[in-house]
Amino acid sequence: MVRKVQAGGASVTQAAAAFGYSRPSYYAAAAALEASGLEGLVPARPGPRGGHKLTEEILAWAEQQLAGDPGLRPAQLAGPIEASFGMRAHPRSIERALARYRERHSKSR
Repeated sequence: MVRKVQAGGASVTQAAAAFGYSRPSYYAAAAALEASGLEGLVPARPGPRGGHKLTEEILAWAEQQLAGDPGLRPAQLAGPIEASFGMRAHPRSIERALARYRERHSKSR
């Protein structure tokens, strides 16, 4: 559609109608193409990009629990986290979040 306007000499209205898009969609596609090339036209991956349930407060609490009981595994904290904070998290999510938390806090020391 953008190429049809730029190289083919068609008007924006004609090109957008020919491809079943609106004029604002054309301008959005043209801007994305200009800014990022063909990669700009690929839709972004939907959904959250990282852990958002397990806050710094919860992770600090989890670290204290693990430090206090050497036999405790991160996956075993799912129940206590739900009881203490009212927030459900998958055991594997807790493990991954703690790994990220430890990485962030080991760099700052």
